[in-house]
Amino acid sequence: MGYEYVFIALMFGLATGIIGRAKGGSFFIWLLVGMVLLLFGLIAVILYRNEVTEPERRCPTCGKILKLYVQVCPRCGTDLYLPDPEETRMPPR
Repeated sequence: MGYEYVFIALMFGLATGIIGRAKGGSFFIWLLVGMVLLLFGLIAVILYRNEVTEPERRCPTCGKILKLYVQVCPRCGTDLYLPDPEETRMPPR
């Protein structure tokens, strides 16, 4: 009786998990999100930010490597401002 919902939930879960894994996330977490939220989970994974290709910079105080969009260093609490372009780098793949 409820097999149709289980099949549809599994298909949405697989699609969400595959897309989530391709963007650098956990397949199983996105699988669960897709199975529970169905279409909303699929939309969420499509809009999910791919942080693997985000530019990085070094904190001037403690030297920790951070993504460019981080505004406060989580290690030392220094306020970070937009650096010069030569101070940023793309992460290695």
